[in-house]
Amino acid sequence: MDFPGGKVMFTSQMSFIAESGKKRVPCYRVLDDCGEPISGKIHELVSQDMATRMYSSMIKLQIMDTYLYEAQRQGRISFYITSNGEEAINIASAAALSSEDIVFAQYREPGVLLWRGFTLQEFTNQCFGNKADYGKGRQMPIHYGSNKHNYFTISSPIATQLPQAAGAAYSLKIDNKDACVVAYMGDGCTSEGDFHAGLNFAAVMEVPIVFICRNNGYAISTPITDQFRSDGVVVKGQAYGIRSIRVDGNDALAVYNVVQAAREMAISEQRPILVEALTYRVGHHSTSDDSTKYRPAEEIEHWKMAKSPVTKFQKWVERNGWWNEEDELEIRDRIKKEIIQSIQVAEKLEKPPISELFTDVYDQPTKDLIEQEILLRETINKHPKDYPSDVAV
Repeated sequence: MDFPGGKVMFTSQMSFIAESGKKRVPCYRVLDDCGEPISGKIHELVSQDMATRMYSSMIKLQIMDTYLYEAQRQGRISFYITSNGEEAINIASAAALSSEDIVFAQYREPGVLLWRGFTLQEFTNQCFGNKADYGKGRQMPIHYGSNKHNYFTISSPIATQLPQAAGAAYSLKIDNKDACVVAYMGDGCTSEGDFHAGLNFAAVMEVPIVFICRNNGYAISTPITDQFRSDGVVVKGQAYGIRSIRVDGNDALAVYNVVQAAREMAISEQRPILVEALTYRVGHHSTSDDSTKYRPAEEIEHWKMAKSPVTKFQKWVERNGWWNEEDELEIRDRIKKEIIQSIQVAEKLEKPPISELFTDVYDQPTKDLIEQEILLRETINKHPKDYPSDVAV
């Protein structure tokens, strides 16, 4: 039968499509858990310069997370989210992209921005919300953004970036740009309507976009077994007509290869690609979370010690003779000093003036915004003890 969308075959046999396949979709990897290349296939491996830069960036991300997490615990910033256990997805995917590619991140991808040149000082300025923060102190910590680095500002609501990313990819298609959009998400995003809208729009409009889903097993406290009955996220792409692949998210080389290939297909064939990266969130969801309340401590420790993406990649670069203990000690000491100094500088910088709360909304302030600003200033003057001493009235 000719039907909109193509010919449909008739059959006299009533047959329902099975709810899932008999076998799970395999997971592509290059290195085993000990950092040894898997035999039987020649993989395109990265150069020494690329490998050492990737590993150095993973260490930098790890140390930045440690110190900013502690800064929150000390009450110096209000909130923080770490990427512990997901460093390979951050850095390896970023390494496989072009600086011209547009990034729509969720909130656990600061490593992508770090790779593109965002400095530790810029990260800490945002987290402390000082006058040097590009967001002018209006956003929660970790809601980074950078025009310079083609990195759209993070939005708190889950999955809202996905339809926006599909639209941005459509603009690249119209302008015939040699670039793609890369949209990151967690497994929890797939439970939102915006996930389905974003993928469907991208497929129908045939836009150059790579969707990267970090399936770390939990959407805050909700395990994936309570989110969906499908074989993870990778199979969802087929329903929308999207080419998809599952990769070991703790294997930096595998992630690099997959994202590099996905990017090439997205641009050359003008099509969306879905990548499901299997990983594990070793840290708490955020500083507002205690993950030991919903998952065993033994499970966390196992993934932290036996399946660390940083340790796995370290073993591989060391085995190649590209890294040694002296390099390790030097870079860790240097980055620790840099992040401590960045925090001290960011903490001492004054906050943006109160007036910045009301700018950048309309070209000219509306009557109600003007009234709100006057009321706020009067309230601060009337109750100065209820507001931070460094608020510039």
